[in-house]
Amino acid sequence: MIFTLVALFISLIATYIAYKAARMLWQNSWFVGFCRGLFGLALLALAALIGLTAFDVYSYKQVLQEQVVATINFDRIEDQHFFAVLADKEGKEQRVELRGDQWQLDARIVKWEGYLATFGIKPAFRLERLSGRYYDIEKETMAARTAYTVHNSLYGLDIWRILNTHPDWVPVIDAVYGSATYLPMKDGALFEITLSNTGLLARPINAAAREAVAEFE
Repeated sequence: MIFTLVALFISLIATYIAYKAARMLWQNSWFVGFCRGLFGLALLALAALIGLTAFDVYSYKQVLQEQVVATINFDRIEDQHFFAVLADKEGKEQRVELRGDQWQLDARIVKWEGYLATFGIKPAFRLERLSGRYYDIEKETMAARTAYTVHNSLYGLDIWRILNTHPDWVPVIDAVYGSATYLPMKDGALFEITLSNTGLLARPINAAAREAVAEFE
């Protein structure tokens, strides 16, 4: 909820700037008009940038408690080659082919530090990457590997990456990675992925998945 409100507030700022820029560009004059035009175009560019920022912020979901954020199931194509279907909590599916023996799902997590943490604002997340790997070290280094981006930032404007690369710019926000433990892939296996304040956790939820985990352990 908090991230939706933040995104809405940023969008309102972008709309206001775009309105002021449009009014400035509409007025006639010569040199003054030319300067106004340049400034108006700059305002429009700024409005677009702020709008993209709002969209990027809106893509993160708040962690209110431990919750299921996705499920994943596997169908075997051939040895060490699987068809995987990843479905998020909103029902959006991503179908990919994974190679290897194990799978892992990564997420981006935004945590609040310092005085903001005292307000009880919960962390937020966005699913990041789904990948496969091999048990065998030689295959892991030599064989074809597969990894897929689950969610992209629009037009490359990535607020999380900026905060992760330059943590000192906004010290009250901690942008970190969270990863579920590697688990085995098996024909017919179904797993659910939950997220809490401590990170991602994957659990087997059918017989094929439980059997695969038991063999792995």
